[in-house]
Amino acid sequence: MASRKVENCESVAKEVLALGRRALAVGYHAASWDDAGRLANEAIAEFGRIDILVNNAGMSPLYSSLVDVTEDLYDKVLGVNLKGPFRLSTLLGTHMTTPDANNVIHGGAIINVSSTSSQRPSPNEVIYGAAKAAINTLTIGLARTFGPHVRVNCIVPGPFLTDISKAWDMEQFNARAKTAYSMQRGGEPHEIVGAALYLASKASSYTTGMLLNVDGGPR
Repeated sequence: MASRKVENCESVAKEVLALGRRALAVGYHAASWDDAGRLANEAIAEFGRIDILVNNAGMSPLYSSLVDVTEDLYDKVLGVNLKGPFRLSTLLGTHMTTPDANNVIHGGAIINVSSTSSQRPSPNEVIYGAAKAAINTLTIGLARTFGPHVRVNCIVPGPFLTDISKAWDMEQFNARAKTAYSMQRGGEPHEIVGAALYLASKASSYTTGMLLNVDGGPR
């Protein structure tokens, strides 16, 4: 697991280790081309083989209007949401399709995490939505590139009540959710786990290039 906030990764790594599994926490900036290469190398060195990659980094900063968006902000949003996943996916997708010493290709699964903003961006999410729309396209392209040995799919989440939702006006959100979503509420973090497990496991052995919406059913 990797993030700029390496202390968060270390905390989760301890939980994984306590279960008797192996874990590696790495400091990583998703917008850094070099960091992606370093992360891929460290993961391969630690585990020998990478079977699953989940690209979950994202950022969606607020702006007053599109004309006020700076080049620096634009580049940061595209860097974190698109450049990082592209670089990691190409490196580890290539690793997954490279024969080992016994000439065996083990393959694997890549899971990208997009957003419903990629399909229906609000006025204050245009750049973020465009970057995530590119992730949707990247998913389909990589599925064609790395098939049949690597499956590449994408989870498209709606509004989930994660740490970012702490900044929301929850009274306003809950009122809107009653009419905006069939489920009439935001999603809880554990409700996206099943989608990730499906796409990571052999249960999805004939599924690739797919965008799976987990969004409460927008109306």
